[in-house]
Amino acid sequence: MGGFFAVASKEDCVFDLFFGTDYHSHLGTRRGGMAVYGKDGYNRAIHNIENSPFRTKFEKDVNEMSGWYGIGCISDYEPQPLIVRSHHGTYAISTVGKINNADEIVSQVFRSGNTHFLEMSGGDINATELVASIINQKENLVDGIRYAQELIDGSMSILLLTPKGVYAARDRMGRTPVALGKKDGSICAAFESFAYLNLGYKDYRELGPGEVVVFTADSVVTLVKPGSEMKICTFLWVYYGYPSSSYEGISVERMRNNCGKLMARRDNARPDIVAGVPDSGTAHAVGYANESGIPFSRPFIKYTPTWPRSFMPTIQTKRNLIAKMKLIPVHDLIQGKKMLLIDDSIVRGTQLGETTEFLYRSGASEVHIRPACPPILYGCKYLNFSRSTSDMDLITRRVIARLEGDKANDEEVLERYANPDTPEYAAMVEEIRRELGFTSLSFNRLDDMMEAVEIDPKKLCTYCWNGKA
Repeated sequence: MGGFFAVASKEDCVFDLFFGTDYHSHLGTRRGGMAVYGKDGYNRAIHNIENSPFRTKFEKDVNEMSGWYGIGCISDYEPQPLIVRSHHGTYAISTVGKINNADEIVSQVFRSGNTHFLEMSGGDINATELVASIINQKENLVDGIRYAQELIDGSMSILLLTPKGVYAARDRMGRTPVALGKKDGSICAAFESFAYLNLGYKDYRELGPGEVVVFTADSVVTLVKPGSEMKICTFLWVYYGYPSSSYEGISVERMRNNCGKLMARRDNARPDIVAGVPDSGTAHAVGYANESGIPFSRPFIKYTPTWPRSFMPTIQTKRNLIAKMKLIPVHDLIQGKKMLLIDDSIVRGTQLGETTEFLYRSGASEVHIRPACPPILYGCKYLNFSRSTSDMDLITRRVIARLEGDKANDEEVLERYANPDTPEYAAMVEEIRRELGFTSLSFNRLDDMMEAVEIDPKKLCTYCWNGKA
């Protein structure tokens, strides 16, 4: 996914930039970066953070950097921020999003006179560099940002650092958030709204879909007004977002509690305890336990001192192994228990299947699984939810392929499997239950999950569950 943070201050901004960026570490796996502008011009640092926390890699840089304006990022893939020299002058740029039509845009940029792109080690073009190339095709930065938002198939939120201020642009459909904070002498922008609270900032406002602003230490000026249509990613509340964050006025923790409450109302299981896979299912499980009256318990503890980030490393097989290593069982809370276990979702099924097998080996008599969101049927087109290249990585699609054969990818067929009231849906759920060895399996319903968010359902993107953007 990735996240970013920006500061404009009347004094040195590096302290706020350092900690504000670090507060986004849960969103990325590979690179961290900061760029500042001050009396000595631009200064930038980028480090690999796959095996070390952001703070440890940037402690030296913080003591050497200074500036009034700054942007920082946690990136799940490409190195950034980039410093770009163009006819707009020199600026630094950082992005969060996904470009589905990159090859088409690259060809167009070549035709317009761009001579080359720097290829990254994986063979891909840096998406942030591509965004800068799009922006540079226009006569001014605002027109360039608008052009990029229109041209990109996917989503793209952008921070631009210039000598005159920081530009912040939320993606055209508002799939990812951009929140502004304010305190005396400083204004900041963040992906995660909680990131600035301990730095003394108070909530100022959130950008609307497609809105572009420029801010200094004194003011925020809207350059492009927000659009009327929004499709914010619902998975931000279900899983990605940090518990203390809020999007569109609704906190992550509150939404997850609502999810658990609504799941409990539909359930007829009677386990001895309710537990959440730490930490992704904990808040959902608290909501379920409070509503059902079944005791909440913690039969797993996540070991975080040396493995602080769930997304690390990037290779899937190693991620599965590390996720398994991080969960330490509490045997007295497992032995002989009928357990209801809640996680945010089932994607490939590997980790939850292994966890369930281990619970049985540890003495659990029953393991009932309750994912907090519906079955995921489509890989996300709009955010880097996963680096998977095929929908067949999803356990749902593999099961549907077994059940439907050649018709497995037909949209009409997939619509039936997305509907919780059809026999096809029931057959898919039963196949997943049997394959992963659960005592019972019941997914949260899409309508309940959307109700749990407490904003207009028309503003929510539900593509990964029903194929409707």
